[in-house]
Amino acid sequence: MLPQDPIMLLSFINTRLRDEYPSLDELCASLDLDRSDLESQLSAIGFEYVPSLNQFK
Repeated sequence: MLPQDPIMLLSFINTRLRDEYPSLDELCASLDLDRSDLESQLSAIGFEYVPSLNQFK
């Protein structure tokens, strides 16, 4: 279950990207998440996925 609070979601996703997944696509596939929905949620609080860093900034 994903955190509902956007800041907690950001922390959760970035931690998982850092520790377990080499890309956002692999994280989304493994956790059965819709990438565009996730990116929209985090974009709403000012964060965008940076592939070269494999994190939301």
